[in-house]
Amino acid sequence: MAVPKAIILMSDYGHDPTETAVPYMAMKEAGFDVQFATEIGKQPECDKLMLKGLTQKLLGATRSVIEKYHEMFKSAEIQEPLSWSAPDFTLDSFDLVLFPGGHDKGVRQVIDSPRVHQLVLDYFPKTKKPSRKAVAAICHGVMALSESQDASGVSAISQCTTTTLPAGMEQTIFWGTWAFLGDYYKTYGAWSENTATSVQKALADPKQLKTSMFSTPFVIEDENHNYISARYPGDAELFGQKIVALVRSLQ
Repeated sequence: MAVPKAIILMSDYGHDPTETAVPYMAMKEAGFDVQFATEIGKQPECDKLMLKGLTQKLLGATRSVIEKYHEMFKSAEIQEPLSWSAPDFTLDSFDLVLFPGGHDKGVRQVIDSPRVHQLVLDYFPKTKKPSRKAVAAICHGVMALSESQDASGVSAISQCTTTTLPAGMEQTIFWGTWAFLGDYYKTYGAWSENTATSVQKALADPKQLKTSMFSTPFVIEDENHNYISARYPGDAELFGQKIVALVRSLQ
């Protein structure tokens, strides 16, 4: 059996360490060949506010996740990422494409990129069942897919069932931290629409967006595509497990 190949598309800075390192370690422990890609091949860094200081203690990564992050950060693959803006870069050789989340404004480098949109529009249709290719996205990573729209404005995931960061969670954490973090928890600024609203607008039917405000891990698998989505860091462990199970089932 061939070794599954996965790639994690990232911005230079700002992704959530839990939503990146936890699925990364799940795939590595399962024996996957995992690579990273940033815009010009610069080594990515996750959101430092989630890794140290008061924000880490109150809202950020757990100690075990931080250990996983540092292990990931020392790996050869993250130190020498591919360039997703390179003219000859393609996702076709990968069995899984992963979009981690993160609310720091730096993640807009991926979400807003026409090049990433082009890559998604080319690759995502190839995940339609039966297929051996898959896509996974968590939290704001889902926006990289929903914002990937063709010339007619149709999103790559317009026909999919998906989840993303619930509006209630986003508003609660935004207002709860406004006094000392300002609009840090709003990727597009203080009064921008919620992530869930943006994603829902890209779907053919609003009911395709599934959500839960409970802390119990919540991961959605689409029926017609090899596509897995999750909401926030609390889902990351189950998200990683589901990714591994799905990719193995396709081999």
